[in-house]
Amino acid sequence: MFGSNKKQGLLKPELESFDTIIDKTTTIHGRLSIEGSIRIDGTVMGNIECTSESENENITVAVGVTGMINGDIRAYRVLVAGKVEGNIYATEKVELHDSAIVVGDITYNQLGIEHGAEVLGLMIKKVDSKKQINHASSLIKKIQETSFKNS
Repeated sequence: MFGSNKKQGLLKPELESFDTIIDKTTTIHGRLSIEGSIRIDGTVMGNIECTSESENENITVAVGVTGMINGDIRAYRVLVAGKVEGNIYATEKVELHDSAIVVGDITYNQLGIEHGAEVLGLMIKKVDSKKQINHASSLIKKIQETSFKNS
């Protein structure tokens, strides 16, 4: 995962740099508040969130093959090759690699899933609220026009 020599699947991994790396021998209990990208190969028992100052920055949370998260993840970009038991909220995109297991809902703008990834939860596409309102308004107008014609 993330730069290995393994045959690439549907997802083309981008080069990521991480400010923090949690090794597979490490277990953390509690909420992580991050200001830079993080790679987790160990276990985190708690939520992972970007700080309010860093919400608009391109912060990546990557869960390696040996990584295990028991809590929610909130970040710009979330890459999963391990296991997440909690909801994922990504401002930009979520990538689920072939060994990924997610038990929880995923909210995303862009989504990439490799064959073999497992998800038990809802997939929720973020929508531009203005587009959504305009689309709903046009549907209502069409329904009203159709109703008036049939009356």
